[in-house]
Amino acid sequence: FATARLEYKNLPEDLELSSEPVTQVLLELRGPSGELRGLGDGGQHPAAILDMSNAAPGERTFPIGAANVRLARGVHIVRAIPSQVRLGFEQRLERSVPVVVRFRGEFHDHYRVAHATAEPAQLAILGPQSHVAGVNSVLTDPVDVSSLTATGRFQVNAFAGDSFVRFRATPTVTVTVTMTKE
Repeated sequence: FATARLEYKNLPEDLELSSEPVTQVLLELRGPSGELRGLGDGGQHPAAILDMSNAAPGERTFPIGAANVRLARGVHIVRAIPSQVRLGFEQRLERSVPVVVRFRGEFHDHYRVAHATAEPAQLAILGPQSHVAGVNSVLTDPVDVSSLTATGRFQVNAFAGDSFVRFRATPTVTVTVTMTKE
């Protein structure tokens, strides 16, 4: 048996994978012992390549077999575990959502946040339609205001909270916080 990585190619530009991708399969192989011993030990790693050029929104099953497994000469596949992979596809959606600033730390000596802004105030996210539609805002990494008594500027990153959703650009946000005494 050998482990093969699963590779995806030719995914249409307007589609996104909406199910957890399978990253590897187990292959039962036959062939010359020298070739079989060399698999994975610095030699050639087998790969199963799934061609997604005919993918459309919905679920699609891809068989794993001799037609899409790349192996060394003389090595043949007996079976793959799993023998097929089912993947979900959705239309790609992009939209902008507000950035919500988070704080951490005890406020210093009766101070409180009077005003906080994030620049940019919104970030563009994209991914599978249902996942992007479920994200109403993105959160910054916590801004530490425990020693702040005036105005401070902080560079932080934003987080979408859904592993299928990504940012159009680097999610760095400049947060400006102004404190006031109660």
